[in-house]
Amino acid sequence: MEENINLERKDIVWTYVSMFIQVSNNIILLPLILKIFSREEIGIWIIFSTIMGLTNLLDFGFNTSFTRSVSYVFSGTKTLQKTGFSFIKTSEIDYSLLKGLINSMKWVYSRIAFVLLFLLLTVGSYYMYVLIKNYSENHIYIYISWSIISIFTSYSFYTLYYDALLLGKGSIKCNKQIMIIGQFVYLVVVIILITVHYNLLAIIIAKFLSLIIVRFLSHRSVYTEDFKCKLKKTIPQSHKKIIKSIYPNAIKIGLISFGGVLINQFVILIGPYYFSLEEIGSYGITIQIIGAIASLANVYHIIYQPQIVQYRLNNDKNSIKYIYLRGILISFLIFTVCGSILLIFGNRILYFIESKTPLLSNLFIVFTLFISFFETNYINAAGIILTKNEVPFFKASLFSFVAIFILLFLFFQYTSIGIWGMVIARAIVQGAYQIWKWPVEVIKELKIKKCDFYKLYNVY
Repeated sequence: MEENINLERKDIVWTYVSMFIQVSNNIILLPLILKIFSREEIGIWIIFSTIMGLTNLLDFGFNTSFTRSVSYVFSGTKTLQKTGFSFIKTSEIDYSLLKGLINSMKWVYSRIAFVLLFLLLTVGSYYMYVLIKNYSENHIYIYISWSIISIFTSYSFYTLYYDALLLGKGSIKCNKQIMIIGQFVYLVVVIILITVHYNLLAIIIAKFLSLIIVRFLSHRSVYTEDFKCKLKKTIPQSHKKIIKSIYPNAIKIGLISFGGVLINQFVILIGPYYFSLEEIGSYGITIQIIGAIASLANVYHIIYQPQIVQYRLNNDKNSIKYIYLRGILISFLIFTVCGSILLIFGNRILYFIESKTPLLSNLFIVFTLFISFFETNYINAAGIILTKNEVPFFKASLFSFVAIFILLFLFFQYTSIGIWGMVIARAIVQGAYQIWKWPVEVIKELKIKKCDFYKLYNVY
């Protein structure tokens, strides 16, 4: 059997439709949340969201590595290596390797899920106990919400390999259609529960039900009768051998992700020790919106990752070049348009809906948008480099991570610049090396020239 990874415009369309639905949900729900929730509840909600985001750090880069490995297998590779890849001429799928890879993913994620559940119910519960000592509303309500979040997050991890399979094989359209169904379920359930005053529990329960439906549909999409039949007849390669070939780069990516997530979210976790919950709420809302813009700007590159892997295996650098360049152009346009809308209408919309939590200043928003754009470009360049199954930016990323945390401590402890310290620290450290170094490396490797930008409209 041969199965090439062929991405089409409909994959891009469905991805943007999925993101539009997600953004629309936030637009619909945010006014409701900001109007009904107290400022303390909004602060708790932001902290809950941050912790759920931080739990992704336990992945240690395996999801990215597994997704890329799935792309290698569906592109025809016969072996998975610690660095680099085996050059191939065929696109026939090695189901023995694929079955071993699936077993590897299940083995890793089941253990991560168990560790995560233990940490959330112990260390996480203690953090909640300390956090809500001065919380003026029902404490039992918060503990119930936290318990459900712990189970939800662990289950999400346990079933994470479905995403790696769908995205790795290039089933973008299918994955996004499932996500749209999940978003619709989430919206309906959360509105019903908020109207009966479940507040925080409404969001958490809705997320859980949505996830269960998404995983059920993903299972049916991945494990078709033909696919199950081929796997059943196949003897899997050793999952231990596969994990050994994947984990060196996975750990490196995981540590980089650890630093990246903490850079963005650290202030929210330690914020209650330096700022009020009201200030944390404003910061969280502002950063979430800018983060959504960055995610939107990064969509094109993420969609084409499986295709880039296939081009890399076939040494087609010219095709990679134009995917990368078009990604930069789309990213710039999205940051410009969405950033302008946020600056002009952001606080006006919040005022119109009688939000109790405003955005931070326009100057803060502009500065953060500027830094986020260049970080997105650096991330895209790093993604291109990763398709070679190499992580040359590992040491530099760890150094940046440490440097930013030192600056954050100095800013928070010895200056009065407040939350501004978070983005200023990022700008100083990332701007000194990471932001320019890896895009320059990609430009050199792909031999990108100014004239290449003028050829963009003649591609695809």
